[in-house]
Amino acid sequence: MSSISLFSKSIAVAAASLCMAMPSAQASAEKPRVALVMKSLANEFFLTMENGAKAHQKKNSDKYELITNGVKDESDTAGQIKLVEQMIISNVDAIVIAPADSKALVAVAKRAINAGIVVINIDNQFDAAALKEKGITVPFVGPLDRKGAEQVGDYLAKFIKAGDKVGIIEGLPTANNAKLRTAGFQDAMKKAGAKVVSLQTGEWEIDKANKVAAAMLSENPDIKALLCGNDSMAIGAVAAVKSAGLTGKVRVVGFDNISAVAPMLKDGRMTATAEQHADKLAIYGIENALKFLKAKTPIKTLGGIVETPVDLVAGSKK
Repeated sequence: MSSISLFSKSIAVAAASLCMAMPSAQASAEKPRVALVMKSLANEFFLTMENGAKAHQKKNSDKYELITNGVKDESDTAGQIKLVEQMIISNVDAIVIAPADSKALVAVAKRAINAGIVVINIDNQFDAAALKEKGITVPFVGPLDRKGAEQVGDYLAKFIKAGDKVGIIEGLPTANNAKLRTAGFQDAMKKAGAKVVSLQTGEWEIDKANKVAAAMLSENPDIKALLCGNDSMAIGAVAAVKSAGLTGKVRVVGFDNISAVAPMLKDGRMTATAEQHADKLAIYGIENALKFLKAKTPIKTLGGIVETPVDLVAGSKK
C-alpha cells in the first residue's frame, strides 16, 4: 500500500481533531511552497534526505516549490526553531520537519499550524504529551525505530551468547527516535540473554561517541558488542575499538545505512545497520503534505502514523 493511501486512512481517523487550518491562498492560486527543515547537514543521512527531496522536486517542478534547510549540529534546537519561525514569516504552505528535539519544537509547530501552514513530522516523532498539552495533532511519517533497532539487535544476537556484556550508545535523550532505538536494542539483547553493562549518549555525533565507546571499553574490557543509535556514532565506536586493539573481538552495529559505513560492513568492522531510506524519507512527507494541500474544504489538523520502510542491512560474517 502506498504512503499516500495510508495517509488517506489517517485523515478519516483524525476527523474529530479540534484544530482547524485552511490551505493558504497562495497554495490554491499557484504552486505551493514546501519547506523541508532538517537536523544537522553535517550528518550524511540528512544530506541524502535533502538530495532525495531536491531530485523529487525537480521531477515535479510543475507541482510545488521546495525550500530546504538544516542546522549546524544535531543538538542545535534553538537554530531549528529559528528556521521554522523564518518559514512562518515567509508564509510557506507546508513544513516537513525532522525535529532535533521531540518536545522543544512542538510550540513553534503550533504557531505554524495557527498560521494556516500544514505541518508534517518526519524522522523523529513529536512527543505525544507535548502535542496534547498544546492542543494539536501532527501526522508522523516515518519508520518504526524500535522495530528497526530490534531487527539489528536480533541479527547481532547470532554472534554473541547469553551472558555476554554489551554497551549501548544512544542519540540525544530528548529525541524520541533515540529512545525508541535504545528500546529496540534492549528488546533484542533481553531475548538473547546479553547483559547491557553501559548505556550512554553519544549525542548522534562521531567524536562524542568515540569518547563514550573508548570509556566503555576501558571500564569493561570484556565487552562483546556496541549497539549505536546511528551510523555516525557507529563510526566513532569502530575507531575506539581499533584504538583499543579489539578489532574483530568487539562487534559494532548502527542505524541509517549511510554510505560511509559500507566499507565497514564489507570488511566486518561493523556487523549490521538499518536502512530507513533517507533518500525517500522526506519525499514521503512532502507527498503527504501535497495531498493535504489539495483539499478543497477546511483541513483538520491530522494525527496518526504513516509507517515507512526500515530494513536490516547485514555486514560480512567475519
